[in-house]
Amino acid sequence: MKKILLVAGIVAANMVNAQIYMGKTCVTHFFSKTSMKDIEASSNTAKPVLDAASGSFQMRIQNSSFKFESSFMQEHFNENYMESEKYPYSTFKGKINEKVDYTKDGTYNVTCAGTMDMHGTIQQVTMPGTLTIKGKEITIVSKFKIKPADYKIKVPSLYVKEIAEEIDVDITTAMAPYEKK
Repeated sequence: MKKILLVAGIVAANMVNAQIYMGKTCVTHFFSKTSMKDIEASSNTAKPVLDAASGSFQMRIQNSSFKFESSFMQEHFNENYMESEKYPYSTFKGKINEKVDYTKDGTYNVTCAGTMDMHGTIQQVTMPGTLTIKGKEITIVSKFKIKPADYKIKVPSLYVKEIAEEIDVDITTAMAPYEKK
């Protein structure tokens, strides 16, 4: 009887682990376009987590990890806008609304609703995306817009014409089943 319980416990533990996916790679990119200036930056440090059983998805990114074309832009982003020392991370915690069969290869149009915590301000958001399953790997691509004003990010009047009221954000992550090491 003890052997049966042990085997059942191992099988159950493996099933739970197979339902958790961790980001292997994740690129987060944003773009601000105005008539005065285009500003863009990217980061590849986020490590998203997806619980396939519940549809729960979360992601945290270090604000200072964004790389700009100039060090001047990067410095202003971290010191004047994001205040990265005070608010080191931006996070998203949500849930995929649609039912996805994670055992079948395919591409699914999904939305993920939850909370975005940025610059010390939490907003309810819903982000569209595509979730592609191929073998044991999942790729998620999402494109959405963020308004800095919604997160109390102040743009000095001197630069107000150089930064868009809405920033285009796109995220691409490749995820694999979590394997305990």
